Amino acid sequence: MSGERVILALGSNLGDRLAHLQEAIRRINDTVGTVRGISTFMETKAEGYDGADYLNGAVWVETDLEPEELLKTCKRIEYEMGRTHDTSETGQYEDRVIDIDIILYGDRRVTTPRLVIPHPRAMQRDFVRIPVEEILSKTYESNN
Repeated sequence: MSGERVILALGSNLGDRLAHLQEAIRRINDTVGTVRGISTFMETKAEGYDGADYLNGAVWVETDLEPEELLKTCKRIEYEMGRTHDTSETGQYEDRVIDIDIILYGDRRVTTPRLVIPHPRAMQRDFVRIPVEEILSKTYESNN
């Protein structure tokens, strides 16, 4: 195994949500690193605003990208897939074709103006926590 183990959370609540998640995973595998595990997808209500239901999941990726480059690459995938702006820019939650969040990056802790790893609210949100726990349990099982 080479590279860092990264856990990314994915969500979509517009159009063909499953197809959007699958396309995001394909693009992640092509540009971020090798996708080693994919969680079960789960449907959840929009949180923080009155929006369409989400389909959420998580992926385990091995990457050689540094955290800031990983963030740029994930944002590029979001925008290429049709995301129009970032919640952090507007301060408002809204429906989206795809959302990709960096949850864990190996055992690193990162705090910059644009990025905090581990993701500060990840484990408070079932739609992130449950898929991430599934991925972590799968990776633990495969390493033992």
